[in-house]
Amino acid sequence: MYAVIETGGKQYRVSEGEVVRIEHLASPVGDEVSISEVHFVADGKNIHVGDPTIAGASVKGTVVDEGRGRKVIAFKKKRRKGYRRKIGHRQGYTALRIDKIVVS
Repeated sequence: MYAVIETGGKQYRVSEGEVVRIEHLASPVGDEVSISEVHFVADGKNIHVGDPTIAGASVKGTVVDEGRGRKVIAFKKKRRKGYRRKIGHRQGYTALRIDKIVVS
């Protein structure tokens, strides 16, 4: 069984027992999270497609880790002028273990 969920403006394909890195959530480690933005659920025989989301469907998970991703470097330069700017950015993430996919 797997589902397609949306959180943080991005879509993720998740299945039960999987650990997925999503955009940062304001939940501490060990907290239970329920995501109701479910677009698609498939469990072998049955397929549920949302328009745009499935009413009554949710994905429940547990926050297992929080952190920041790899550094992305943005470098700007103007030739012959001595203008150089180097900016780094590390995006925050939340690692979520998917416990249950619920479709009512």
